[in-house]
Amino acid sequence: MKLNYLTKRLSTARRWMATTLLCLVAIAFVWQGAFFSNTSAMAAPFASSIAAADLGDKIQDKASTDAGRAKNFIRDTEDKVKETAKTNAAKVDRATEDGSVAERKAKKDAATIEKRAEEDSARTQKAVDNTKNAVERAVDSIKDAFGN
Repeated sequence: MKLNYLTKRLSTARRWMATTLLCLVAIAFVWQGAFFSNTSAMAAPFASSIAAADLGDKIQDKASTDAGRAKNFIRDTEDKVKETAKTNAAKVDRATEDGSVAERKAKKDAATIEKRAEEDSARTQKAVDNTKNAVERAVDSIKDAFGN
């Protein structure tokens, strides 16, 4: 009786294994067919590289244009800060006597403000250049990836 019980269990296990194997093979064939059913997607790698190159050139031109605009804005802001510092120093100069402590401090502060405006402007322009260069390097690497 035990042998009959054992053979029944083995028979059931074999059916489950056969069913599982059949399902796995069916899934594999369906999956394989899904990857190769649309071969038109792999048709023209050359055309996509030309489009990527044109798009990359447009992005690089836009980055250069925007960087130029940003640098002009930074220079304008620097000039306005310097002008305001000079104007404030001149107002203090007119309001006080010659050689007073307030006048000397106002001129010193104006010089400090102008110096910091120049430093901040240079630092910001350098950051704009670094950003523009990073964008151009990224576009070049993408164009190289599509070109190969």
